[in-house]
Amino acid sequence: MSQTPQWSVRPAEAGDLQEVVSFVQNPDELFFCYPAGHWPLTVGQLAATMAERRDNSVLLLNNRLAGFANLRQWHYGDYCELGNLIVAPWAREQGAAGQLMAHMEQFAQQHYQARSLQVACFNHNSAGLLLYRKLGYQLHSLSERLSPQGERVALIQLHKPLCALNRN
Repeated sequence: MSQTPQWSVRPAEAGDLQEVVSFVQNPDELFFCYPAGHWPLTVGQLAATMAERRDNSVLLLNNRLAGFANLRQWHYGDYCELGNLIVAPWAREQGAAGQLMAHMEQFAQQHYQARSLQVACFNHNSAGLLLYRKLGYQLHSLSERLSPQGERVALIQLHKPLCALNRN
């Protein structure tokens, strides 16, 4: 009989960074989770972006590091925007991204009284788009960007109202 997964979230620590950068398997994944990053993702790059963002959090599955996320923007009483979302390859398709997103939604609502959480996802990130749709995110806007190869891509902005979550 398999054990029930034990999920927990805690603030990211400097000692987590080496493992988190190893989650990014190729340049496309780096572009999806950190478009300003340069392949390969390094501890220095991640530490620099963490310093500019808030609520850097790691997800643990049975006490093993399974994911990382943070907030890129925070507007008290209005909205927050998800920054990086990175899931360990071994934890994908096990609900890790959904667990981490639920934490970030609750955190945005509880600490910033955010009415919505916004996310951005590139058009060729099918897994991300399907995840956000499953979690209740809706299309907000679309803009054109360039990929690292100079190709035109669509950056799809999605949002989810947080008013349905329990307010404490």
